Amino acid sequence: MELQLSTPALLFSAITLLMLAFTNRFLAIASLIRGLHKSYLEAQDKESIVKQIHNLRIRLRLIKNMQLSGVFSFLLCVICMYLLFHGFTEAANWVFVGSMASLLIALALSMIEIQISTRALNLELGDMEQIYKKGSSSLDFIFKKDSKKDEE
Repeated sequence: MELQLSTPALLFSAITLLMLAFTNRFLAIASLIRGLHKSYLEAQDKESIVKQIHNLRIRLRLIKNMQLSGVFSFLLCVICMYLLFHGFTEAANWVFVGSMASLLIALALSMIEIQISTRALNLELGDMEQIYKKGSSSLDFIFKKDSKKDEE
C-alpha cells in the first residue's frame, strides 16, 4: 500500500480532538487540586486530602505524558506530510508508523488515567455507602426518598 498525502492528514482531526479531551481533563484536575488545597488549609483531618492529592498528582503526570505523546504524534504527522510532499516515501512510511505508535501510547495512557479516576470515584462512593448503609449494598437510600415523594 502506498502512503498518500491525505492519509496522515486524516489524523489531524483525530489528534486535535484527543488533545482537546486531554486538555479538558487537565483543567478539571487543576480545578480539583485548587479546591483540595483550599480544603487542606482549612481541614482538621489532612490525611484523606493528602491521599487524594497524591492520586491527582499521578493523574496529572499521566495527562502530561498523554499530551506530550499526542503533540509528538501531531508533529510526526506534519513531518510525514512534508516527506511525502518531497517524494521521500520510504522515510514518510516510517515516520507515519512512529506517529501512529505515539498516538497509541497516548491512548493507552488515557486508558490508565481513566482506570485511576474511576477507582478514586468508587472509593468516594464506597465511603458514602458505608455511612448510609442500612441493610443495603448500594445507594438505594437516595431513590427510596424520591419514591416516597412520588407516592404522595
